[in-house]
Amino acid sequence: MSRTSEHFADGSQNGPAPWAGHRRGTRDFSRLLAAMFFAGVATFAQLYAPQAVLPAISTGLRVVPAEAALLVSAATGGLAVSVLLWSWLADRRGRVRTMTLAIVLATVIGAAFAFTSSLPVMVVLRFLEGGCLGGVAGVAVAYITEETHAASMAAATGLYISGTSLGGLSGRLVSGPVTDLTGSWRAGVGAVIALSAVAAVLFAVLVPPARRFTPRRTSLLDVSRRAVAHLRSPRMLAVFAQGFCLMGAFVTVYNYLGFRLERPPFELSPTITSLLFLSYLAGTWSSQRATRAAVRLGRRTVLVGAGGLMLAGLALTWVPGIAVIILGLVVLTAGFFAGHAIASALGGILATEGRAQATALYNFFYYGGSSLMGWAGGYLFAVGGWPAVSAFCGLAVAAAMVAAWVGLRPDPTRSV
Repeated sequence: MSRTSEHFADGSQNGPAPWAGHRRGTRDFSRLLAAMFFAGVATFAQLYAPQAVLPAISTGLRVVPAEAALLVSAATGGLAVSVLLWSWLADRRGRVRTMTLAIVLATVIGAAFAFTSSLPVMVVLRFLEGGCLGGVAGVAVAYITEETHAASMAAATGLYISGTSLGGLSGRLVSGPVTDLTGSWRAGVGAVIALSAVAAVLFAVLVPPARRFTPRRTSLLDVSRRAVAHLRSPRMLAVFAQGFCLMGAFVTVYNYLGFRLERPPFELSPTITSLLFLSYLAGTWSSQRATRAAVRLGRRTVLVGAGGLMLAGLALTWVPGIAVIILGLVVLTAGFFAGHAIASALGGILATEGRAQATALYNFFYYGGSSLMGWAGGYLFAVGGWPAVSAFCGLAVAAAMVAAWVGLRPDPTRSV
C-alpha cells in the first residue's frame, strides 16, 4: 500500500515502519514552522486588527467603549462557537485543506468589514470573520502534534505560540500608525487585511501535506460524544479554565488600557498606544522558555507561576507612570503566553482520543473568555475605571491558578 499525503504509512509487519513525524532540524520541520508562523499572522493579525484603534473607532462611530469592543468580542465569540464544527470538518477533509479554506474565507470577509459603516453589520461581519478563523485556531495545534515527532512536539507547539504572538503584534502595530497617519481607522484595519492576505498565500505555499492523518467520515454526533467525554474529565476542565480565565484577563487589559492612556493625564496618540503591543515580544520569549521549564519543574508548577507573573504585571499597571505601566504589560504578557503555551499543549497531550476535539474545546473556552470578559470589562471601565478592570482581571487569573493547582495534581500514570 502506498503512502498518500493524508494517510498513515503502511504499518504491516512486512512493510516499512510507520513514519514518526517531522524532527527538529529537518527541512520539512522548518517548513512546517514557517507555514504555521504565517498562518498565525494571517489569523491573529486580522482577529485583533481593531483592538489597537478601539478609541478611534469609539470616537468615529460615536459609541461607548464597550460597544466598540464588540468588534473584538464578536470575532473571538465567532471563533469560539465555530471550533468544534471546524474540527469535525478537519476530521473529514484533512487539516491542511481545512486551514487553507478558513484563511481564505476570513480574509475576504475581513476586507468587506473595512468598507462597512453600520455598527450592527460590522459586528455580524466580525462574528463571521472570527468563525472562519476558527478553522485555523482550532486545528493548528492538532496538526502540529500529529505531524511532528514526539521529541520535537513541545518545541514545535511553543514556537507556534510564539508565532501567534508575533502575528497579533503585527496587526496592532500596523493598524495604529496607519490610522494615525491617515486619520482613518478603516485604512488601518484595511492595511492589516492586506498583510493577512500575503501571509495566507505564504502559508498555502509552505505548509507540508499531512502524513500521519487519515480523513474519517465522522458524524457530528461522534464529535459531540468526544467533546462531552473531555468535559467530564476534571483534568481537562482545569486546562480549559486556564484558557478562559487567562485569555479573558489578557484581552480585557489590552482592550481598555488604550482608552485609559489616550485620556488625561496621559493623552497618548494612537501610534504611541499601539507601540504598547510591543510587549507581545515578551510572550514570544516566555512561551519557549515555559515549555523548557515544564520539563524540569512540571507543567502544573509552571502554570501557577505564569499566573503569578500576570498578577504582578496587573499590580504594576496601577502605578500612574508610563514606564511602570509598560513594565507591568511586559510582565503580564510574559506570564500569559507562558501559561498559554503550557495549557494549549496539555489539551492535546491529555487527550487519549479525540485530540482535535480537545484542542477545539480549549479554543472554545480560550476565545469564549476573550469574548465575554473583553466585552464585560467595558462596563466595568465605565463604572470604576482602570481599578475595576484590573481587579476583575486579577480575580480571573487567581481562579485559573487555583484550577491548575487543584485540577492538575500529579497523576502516577502521567507527567504534568
